Amino acid sequence: MDFRLKVFQSVVRNQSFTRAAKELKISQPAISKHIQELESLYQVQLLERNGSQLKITPAGELLLSHSDRILDAFEWLNYDMNRLTNKHKGSLRLGASSTLTQYVLPPIIASFIKKFPEIKLSVINGNSQEIETALLKKKIDIGMVEGDSHRLGIHYTPFLRDELVAICSTQSTLSTYEEITIKEFKKTPIVVRENGSGTLEVLENALKNHKLKLADLNVILQLGSTESIKLFLQNSDCLGFVSIYAISDQIASGKFQIIDIVDFEVTRMFQFIQRQGDSGGIAEDFIRFARRKSRSKSNSE
Repeated sequence: MDFRLKVFQSVVRNQSFTRAAKELKISQPAISKHIQELESLYQVQLLERNGSQLKITPAGELLLSHSDRILDAFEWLNYDMNRLTNKHKGSLRLGASSTLTQYVLPPIIASFIKKFPEIKLSVINGNSQEIETALLKKKIDIGMVEGDSHRLGIHYTPFLRDELVAICSTQSTLSTYEEITIKEFKKTPIVVRENGSGTLEVLENALKNHKLKLADLNVILQLGSTESIKLFLQNSDCLGFVSIYAISDQIASGKFQIIDIVDFEVTRMFQFIQRQGDSGGIAEDFIRFARRKSRSKSNSE
């Protein structure tokens, strides 16, 4: 593999010579030298500097598209050759939305690392929209999201079914209710996730089935994580919508209570996402491993 292609890819992805040097653990002058060698080799300008900003040229875009394919193929080659001798080596950059990162993925990742200790796994967290964007920008190799959207250029693979439940603190005045009607629900103060969150998107889609919009509800606050919603609910008379995976332990311990909304069900499918055309290698093995792990857990419960 030509290391210069990896350097070029890192500079473009990081939009910085300094950050690329840090990522690849080489000096900044070495980064500049590799880029200059590529420009000299092909007799073109690959990057334009405007102060601290870097802009990729058309020639750079062409080189980047080939570099991505070459480096991906090299990664798969290494993985497949190591697998011949039962060695699993390589790296996997995983991005996952907040609910998955906090409540679903940790035991799966722990088991994966234990089984394949020579695979370097890194994880970034964000809402579903941010993870999809990171995938398309090739900042991650594979993603896991919780929404219903389907963006162009992304392949979605079903992973695990989830249910969003309306909860309140057992100390709230709302805890006297076991269920409420849609009409009562519209008047009840609620707290929901931020725009761009897969959780909010699924809730909005469920509302559409009842010809309702988020604006029709008494939304008093939007928060950026499930944990912040739970903490807020412990100190307020509000309802919040969270994944059943995020609240089951605290329901059992008596901190929170589920309030059923008559004829209103909010379900979704957690999904793996890959760029269209990407297949094989470590990413595909991780998907298979995670699906087997979740199935075996479901069968044991």
